[in-house]
Amino acid sequence: MTPSTPDPTRRNEHSRRAILAAAVDLISELGYEQVSIEAIARRAGVGKQTIYRWWPSKGAVALEALDDSLSSVVSFPDSDDLVEDLRTQMKGVTRLLGSTQVGPVYQGLIAAAQSDPALSRAHLDTVIEPAIVACRERLARARQHGQLRADADEQALIDMLYGAIYYRLLLHTRPLEEDQVDAVLDIAVKGFQ
Repeated sequence: MTPSTPDPTRRNEHSRRAILAAAVDLISELGYEQVSIEAIARRAGVGKQTIYRWWPSKGAVALEALDDSLSSVVSFPDSDDLVEDLRTQMKGVTRLLGSTQVGPVYQGLIAAAQSDPALSRAHLDTVIEPAIVACRERLARARQHGQLRADADEQALIDMLYGAIYYRLLLHTRPLEEDQVDAVLDIAVKGFQ
């Protein structure tokens, strides 16, 4: 079991959902650094020992809450149009991170992961790698159908497409907006077709 994985044999699903919701609510209200396991437990109506039984840290709770939230937007549609499929998926991610409470959770988690190697690794394994695999699979299908140049560097394309989202989210250069997806895809399409 990774540091972010609750022990499924000791879970009460109602309590688990309450804990994840409390973590998201508190982090979006107060900021990641100001939230404690004790505060999450109080808000969720559980004992802090319940949280520590399932998660080793606040970061692990936040990571599971983030992963649950992102699960609805990380999969790729598979129409016959790569650009539209990327647009749909990227706009879903942008909408979720930019207009809900999930954005502050992600920002706090990324900040905490900079000084917590276990949390950083768990984030990569739980959130980033599955998303990269899903995107690569969609790009491979596009390549098979002639929608992606044979010599296009898939990892560079993924970095460029999603880096634009994370750049705004984490550096606050501008608000996350769905229009940015259109602009990024317009530039990227010229390079990969």
